[in-house]
Amino acid sequence: MRIDVHEKSGTFHLHNDELSYVMKVLPNGHLGQLYFGAPIHDREDFDYLLEICARSHSAVFEDEGFVSLEHVKQEYPSYGNSDFREGAVEILQSDGSRISDLRYAGCRTEHGKPRLPGLPATYTEHDEEAETLAVTLRDEKDGMEVTLFYTIFEGAGVIARSARLENRGKEPVHIERAMSLSLDLPDASYDWIQLAGSWARERTPLRQPLHSGIQAVESLRGHSSHQYNPFLMLVRPETGEDGGEAMGFCLVYSGNFLAQIQADTYGVTRVTMGIHPAWFSWKLEPGESFQTPEAVIVYTDQGLNAMSQTFHRLFRDRLARGAWKNRVRPILINNWEATYFDFDEPKLLTIAEKAKEEGVELFVLDDGWFGARRNDRAGLGDWVPAEELLPSGIAGLSKKITAMGLSFGLWFEPEMVNPDSDLYRAHPDWTLHAPGRKPTTSRHQLVLDFSRPEVVDYVHGLISAILREADISYVKWDMNRSITECYSAALPADREGEVFHRYILGVYDLYERLTSEFPEILFESCAGGGGRFDAGLLYYAPQGWTSDDTDAVERIRIQYGTSYAYPLSSMGSHVSAVPNHQLRRITPLKTRADVAYFGTYGYELDLNRLSAEEQDQVKDCTRFMKEHRELIQYGTFYRLRSPFESNEAAWMVVSGDRKEAIVAYYQILSTVNGGFLRLPLRGLDPDRLYHVKEDAGAEGDFYGDELMHAGLVTSDETSQKIGERIRPAGDFRSTLYLLRAKD
Repeated sequence: MRIDVHEKSGTFHLHNDELSYVMKVLPNGHLGQLYFGAPIHDREDFDYLLEICARSHSAVFEDEGFVSLEHVKQEYPSYGNSDFREGAVEILQSDGSRISDLRYAGCRTEHGKPRLPGLPATYTEHDEEAETLAVTLRDEKDGMEVTLFYTIFEGAGVIARSARLENRGKEPVHIERAMSLSLDLPDASYDWIQLAGSWARERTPLRQPLHSGIQAVESLRGHSSHQYNPFLMLVRPETGEDGGEAMGFCLVYSGNFLAQIQADTYGVTRVTMGIHPAWFSWKLEPGESFQTPEAVIVYTDQGLNAMSQTFHRLFRDRLARGAWKNRVRPILINNWEATYFDFDEPKLLTIAEKAKEEGVELFVLDDGWFGARRNDRAGLGDWVPAEELLPSGIAGLSKKITAMGLSFGLWFEPEMVNPDSDLYRAHPDWTLHAPGRKPTTSRHQLVLDFSRPEVVDYVHGLISAILREADISYVKWDMNRSITECYSAALPADREGEVFHRYILGVYDLYERLTSEFPEILFESCAGGGGRFDAGLLYYAPQGWTSDDTDAVERIRIQYGTSYAYPLSSMGSHVSAVPNHQLRRITPLKTRADVAYFGTYGYELDLNRLSAEEQDQVKDCTRFMKEHRELIQYGTFYRLRSPFESNEAAWMVVSGDRKEAIVAYYQILSTVNGGFLRLPLRGLDPDRLYHVKEDAGAEGDFYGDELMHAGLVTSDETSQKIGERIRPAGDFRSTLYLLRAKD
């Protein structure tokens, strides 16, 4: 890993064994992009890759050699200065102009990676893990300086990018657009893959060829959203899971975002990603600076699995922080689908006692324990235990739970308030609301104005008091509505465009305070399920509630799609009751567990309502997860068969030394007189002999190359010739295979 700066040619080359990133100071002083892709040898200059021309109807700088920025690949372009494509930056100056002319002003390199103040970002624990290049661009007219940060990590095909804008002029300006990255690629022969959906069906991978023009995903909901994830992939048409060129782009941010690709009519592809410029305007006084969120780019020529594995390692080891980042997660039970709002202390203790018998380690009390919260219409924001439900309070209940040998966790929704609450009656101005406009509610609640420090301070005081007084080892932080009427009563008119971003900075501030004060507490993020499942929150909460949809079949799809960017250790996944509360579907308990294993694992039901046979099955499932959770949560994950393409789905995890693996195979609907099926595995040592044991009991020995090339036989009527038996009939069936290398 190194960053070579060739001063004579004005060339910068970031490279390691996985990728090369080459850029250059152009003859007119702008910063141009020359190459991004597989690693190439360094040289003094790469000028043969520089293509500059002025085509018919181009706008040109005649005194600079007829340069037209419309036909140059750039690093941080702006619109309107001979480039007619959408740019990365737009500054509204005091004279009303929006034209910027950012030219090279210097650079520096440093070992390690600088932190981004107030923002989540990847990091290093030792300086030798990464190297950072900072390139400064300056606009001489208005005094704006933009510093572009590029960090390359040792041994990984990763570039982390961000930008800092500083007003060194004499007049205030407004930043109207400030992307975290812009990357111009020399051709448009790519497929675009996004993760899309809605509540209860989040992160479905959608793949389509690039076309001329703009393709984009975005959120203007005030959070990253159920609808679109701040993540996209560019892959060659021939790229699959196990081969081909792939680039992944992920924004480490939880608010409004734009991820956009513009393919021009000359075949150049421009990728931009950052804070959504709509409803964004940041006033920058002289001497002030603005830091964009970080965007992470992953490159590989080894296919989508390799790309995902790079994201998984980076996000697990150098984005998540704290005591829980590399610890196996406790097996929990959450009372929400067991009781909803209908509970009291005796009922909760009964559920906890049975959970302890079944081997569960953590009991989580969800919504409804505070104020007048007997339904979702009242009490939100009044974080005081309801004495009629919990006569000994949260502190007393937590001590009773921990006395059983369980840990205790608690649900909060810190960012919201019901109009029917003591908090709202005392401080109606503490909500986001437009003056003279009727506010809209969602789930009968309004959004607290987290752009105001005093609001964050107040909420912090209430929550931290409860966390100090009670025996709490886990917090579920929920957020159940999008932002409307985004207006703060505390900001002047010329700063109202800052509210969306300031809101998210307030959320990050509260997370930072609480995780610093209570470092042993495991935080799980939630937003009506997967409405804010993004890299930004992984920095504070190493796991998130993947979706409110707990149906096993739907969870196969949701967890499969989520795995393109996010590791299994980040996915909250539970076994729920049947009929499922979202779909009314009935799936076998075994299948529900076989899906939930591939995440953090827990239960979302009242175990007392299960039959004795089912309770014994739960004990077996809990034992299985305890035995294998380190491998599952921190092994290398491979997608084997997509549930979006067939009636089957499959994935596997492999240990770092390739001596152990677990394969999960799911058949969605039963087939009649079906064909013969094989499942090629991945990631094994081809020369090792593996003992393969199917969870139904059949077993045998096979070499890694057999399993990867010939594959497991998964047909209904046959097994791997490791035992004669017929698979049970029925829909929604699953099979687990345990592989262990023989000495």
